[in-house]
Amino acid sequence: MSGAADFLRAHTAVARPPLVPEIPLHLATEITPIWQATEAWLAREGIEPPFWAFAWPGSQAMARLILDQPTKVAGRRVLDFAAGCGLAAIAAARAGAMLVEAAEIDPLAIAAIRLNAALNGVAVTALDGDVVGAPCRWDLILAGDVCYEAPMTAHILPWLRAMAATGAEVWLADPGRAYVPREGLAEIARFAVPVTRELEDREMRAVTISRLLP
Repeated sequence: MSGAADFLRAHTAVARPPLVPEIPLHLATEITPIWQATEAWLAREGIEPPFWAFAWPGSQAMARLILDQPTKVAGRRVLDFAAGCGLAAIAAARAGAMLVEAAEIDPLAIAAIRLNAALNGVAVTALDGDVVGAPCRWDLILAGDVCYEAPMTAHILPWLRAMAATGAEVWLADPGRAYVPREGLAEIARFAVPVTRELEDREMRAVTISRLLP
């Protein structure tokens, strides 16, 4: 998308997520101004929130686990699913993953992933479009904070379980969202992630990272 990188640079600032200060990102400080600017830039209203402009707690926890335990991803083919700003993908690349792809359906998120990967000097391939239904070509799939709406969960969960059934390791990071599955999960780690009331209803989110079972 022409001009997307310039738009991101104009409406974000380089900042470091509180749980992962090693990784700088182009982030927004408030949701309303960036949302309004995005609607104006795209010349349409009623768009999805600019999820790519924030380091969400699920992605922060995922990135923290990866950087703390790089052997879990080193040498593996990794997909950061619904990647947002690409934080978990960048962490995987820094931890020595053989291949890192980051999937998003929002063209501005694609631009953010590329911009943030370049900022961190790592190789991440941004996949523009819905990968749900694609055959598995990854060893590890990272899904951070994706079960926040019923339709989204119903769309992605059967595919993620199918990926687990074909042999991929699937990590699901949940900061207490309403639609996360209650069964078929094996806990890997827990983190307390500082958050802002601009985005959440509290100042700290407890995030559980689990392996999704087939």
